[in-house]
Amino acid sequence: MVVPMSTLLEASGIAQRFGSLVVLDGVDFQLAPGESVGVVGPNGAGKTTLLSILAGSLRPTSGRVRYEGNDVTGVRADLRCRLGIARTHQIPRPFVGMSVFENVLVGAMLGRRQAGSRAYERALDVLQTCGLVDVANRRAADLGLLDRKRLELARALATDPKVLFLDEIGGGLTDAEAIELVGTIKELRRRGIAIIWIEHIVHILVQAIDRLVCLDAGRIIADGLPKDVLADQAVIDAYLGASVT
Repeated sequence: MVVPMSTLLEASGIAQRFGSLVVLDGVDFQLAPGESVGVVGPNGAGKTTLLSILAGSLRPTSGRVRYEGNDVTGVRADLRCRLGIARTHQIPRPFVGMSVFENVLVGAMLGRRQAGSRAYERALDVLQTCGLVDVANRRAADLGLLDRKRLELARALATDPKVLFLDEIGGGLTDAEAIELVGTIKELRRRGIAIIWIEHIVHILVQAIDRLVCLDAGRIIADGLPKDVLADQAVIDAYLGASVT
């Protein structure tokens, strides 16, 4: 496993059980400031469960989560958001009756508790970053899939995160649309935001990450440079089925 030189977010000994079902089994994970990490694995591997534990929407059966050196295992998701941890969801969850701008403004106001002109300016900056200026006054309910994905990302960014979790944000998009999204994510990396990105579109994912982790049956089976992980026989057997070039 590749261990970051400094650690912003750390999970140690994470286990998650639902009755007799073991979803995560002793996962250790570290994220450095500004690092971009991709997470892959077969369906049911525990990827989204791990993200939910790191984000605070699910408390682990055992194990600890530390952020900036502090134990946040029992801290709720909304409070972690105010500390600088934000996430997107596989299925976008906008406030459908609000405009795109209003959705983003809510994120700016409630996430890190920005107010007034600061929240307004933050929302405008995020709309520009995510390519949503032209649809800012459109109702969220009227957006197509790509713009809904962009809005999901924009709402998370509006909270001014240090750590951003992306859960299959490329799902359902065409390759051309996914490539557009990669351009946005690369810009976030340049701004120093640390990213954990779960994604099944591997050839898109590897364009925007420093490190790749593969989960299988609740355990990390590979962690390292993307090219090394994708060539790992255990990863090929568990997830890829064939080598990726």
